[in-house]
Amino acid sequence: MTSQHTQGDDPLVIAGTPFRSRLLTGTGKFRDLEETRLATEAAGAEIVTVAIRRTNIGQDPNEPNLLDVLPPDRYTILPNTAGCYTAEEAVRTLRLARELLDGRTLVKLEVLGDRKTLYPDVVQTLKAAELLVAEGFDVMVYTSDDPILAKQLEEIGCVAVMPLAAPIGSGLGIQNKWSLLEIVDNAKVPIIVDAGVGTASDAAIAMELGCDGVLMNTAIAGAREPVLMAHAMKLAVEAGRAAFRAGRIPRKRYASASSPVDGLVG
Repeated sequence: MTSQHTQGDDPLVIAGTPFRSRLLTGTGKFRDLEETRLATEAAGAEIVTVAIRRTNIGQDPNEPNLLDVLPPDRYTILPNTAGCYTAEEAVRTLRLARELLDGRTLVKLEVLGDRKTLYPDVVQTLKAAELLVAEGFDVMVYTSDDPILAKQLEEIGCVAVMPLAAPIGSGLGIQNKWSLLEIVDNAKVPIIVDAGVGTASDAAIAMELGCDGVLMNTAIAGAREPVLMAHAMKLAVEAGRAAFRAGRIPRKRYASASSPVDGLVG
């Protein structure tokens, strides 16, 4: 029996482009490029994010090129500014990425403020976002789970807002669902959880809250079996989205029988 609702009738739309998959994946921390390829395929990801300051996508012709295993004609390559601590660094990095990717403008902005927690520097993030939007970039932006800041970034012109669920790489899961709910409820652009997911149930919870997608790297690459975990995350994101669309039952203090006792024969 074919389901009435499918991924095809519920695309994730970013900067006017529809995507079937709501799971975005990173490309760092894998054992090698082959594992990166296999995990990306198992995740069903269409958007893959690349740390321009750490990954070769053509800067060094003598090093293995990520684009050989994740070709841009098959995947949307999303350059990010991981490792940048100022707006100027981030803008300069994404200008380079635009040159390397033949003028593509979809980018992920992150400006870090602390080397221990990798929390974002929101002041520098706002500054960089304004500069990049003014230059014609389509900015997906990593930020804290502050609803006011999320709205400001949307109003600047960012095409997606990406609040953390917990510190990058922590695997702590969704730590403040109420902030995420507030962000989702007030957003007119996609809200994509970025950072903190540890396992499949975390991804499902993010989607059940109404988030439009989840981006992850460490949760997959750091698993004992990354390719299998990528598959699990794919299913979790799909299940969480379906549950959100279906609408959960209200929480009740007392039981409510599935089969009423009234009117039983005998």
